[in-house]
Amino acid sequence: MVALWATCQCALPAAECGALRSEAEALGGSALDACGGSSRGRGYDARVNDAHEEQQFGAVTVLYGDRRGRYPSGNTLIVRGRDQSLAIDPSLGLVARGPQPPRVDRVLHSHCHEDHFAGSFLYPDLPWLFHEADLPGIRSLDALMDLYGYAEPIRSAWSKAVVAQFNFTPRPDATAYRSGEVFDLGGVTVEAIHAPGHTRGHCFLRIEPVGMVYLADVDLSSFGPYYGDAWSDLDDFERTLAMAREIDARYYATFHHIGVIEGKAPYVERLDRFAAVIADRERRLLAYLAEPRTLDEIVAHRFVYRPQDQVMFADAVERRSSALHIARLARDGRVREPEPGRYVRAQ
Repeated sequence: MVALWATCQCALPAAECGALRSEAEALGGSALDACGGSSRGRGYDARVNDAHEEQQFGAVTVLYGDRRGRYPSGNTLIVRGRDQSLAIDPSLGLVARGPQPPRVDRVLHSHCHEDHFAGSFLYPDLPWLFHEADLPGIRSLDALMDLYGYAEPIRSAWSKAVVAQFNFTPRPDATAYRSGEVFDLGGVTVEAIHAPGHTRGHCFLRIEPVGMVYLADVDLSSFGPYYGDAWSDLDDFERTLAMAREIDARYYATFHHIGVIEGKAPYVERLDRFAAVIADRERRLLAYLAEPRTLDEIVAHRFVYRPQDQVMFADAVERRSSALHIARLARDGRVREPEPGRYVRAQ
């Protein structure tokens, strides 16, 4: 990952750029390499190592990003019907292909996260669409930072990074769509399926008659589900995963890591491994709570990232993720609070 930053020309101050660089190197040097890493690492390589690889699935063209869309890149979908066309989640992988992106009529986003709108600036004059629950995040930089929920000084550093590295462009004129809404492109339809948990408005997109379901950030990686933002919800994510298991399709496409899987059996196998990460985190947390622990101690122990990973906002992600687990475990009677601010496994 050192080469990832070798030609960095970002607008961040050196100290902040260095912090992002350290984080990218930490993720790149971890066991996450087996699956392509986390959906919330940081960094940007302006090159596409896969030589602009793409695949055609009927009306859908999958434009792969660096290493099958490893974060911070991603896999962009272009969907063409008889009358209209859509770009779905324009990524840094799309940016790396040059200043002339594929011609489309609208830009559809699965949710409002930095890597999913990083290439949308290439379409400044087209309508941008977000699920109504995520729409506030694209209207201003402050609103986007509220979505993440990071405290200072991380909030300020990350504000600069989403502009300098991910081309954030506020769009107060962005348009809302709802779950179940169908975009008719002429002989091709794209249906929004609300799939919250990662964010409040995260959606899958079913594309017919191709028989493809785009899973966005249910990316099927070994890192597992990411629910570390203020607008993330653990229970919603688990309901989404249960719903996802029942989806029948010919193709299942992800924004990161995997690309396209054909057939339900291999899809379900990967989905079950992805979902099992939640139970594993909870099992390890309960084992750690054999003795009373504070939330600060839990954060320092790490249950999402490895202790040695120097990720800029790891503490914020660990705090949010662990707090969600603790709240649920306490509600279920599996964790108790023997004194204010200390938690222990119920015997």
